[in-house]
Amino acid sequence: MDDNQPAGTAASQDGVGWYSEEAATFGDRVTGAREALGLSEDALARKLGVKLKTVRAWEGDLAEPRANKLQMLAGILNVSIMWLLTGQGDGLHEPADDPVQESDLADLLVELRSVKAELGRASDRLGRLEKRLRRKLSAG
Repeated sequence: MDDNQPAGTAASQDGVGWYSEEAATFGDRVTGAREALGLSEDALARKLGVKLKTVRAWEGDLAEPRANKLQMLAGILNVSIMWLLTGQGDGLHEPADDPVQESDLADLLVELRSVKAELGRASDRLGRLEKRLRRKLSAG
């Protein structure tokens, strides 16, 4: 471990912050997962509905979240509760060497536009149904 590195954290030879089960703390795992998503501490606090100092306390291993916030935290960070607590289970994974194909992105964009169009049609239909219902209620 690097002498300049805080106690409890683990880094690979190339300096990338992947965490070993043996050395990483709860706070290290929260920090690593948050950073892997590109979230700031403030953004995470807002998503969880907690104060910034609360997130900082969790990441600094000065406090741990209650069960309901732990569940939300795991969901937002896209990791398992078990991984947050113990380092075992579904957590951070090293990025795959498989590059994203442009055709995959184009296909996703087409599907996204299709779903958006379907939602627009469903919204229009809901509006018409609501209008009919209001007319019937006011007539009766």
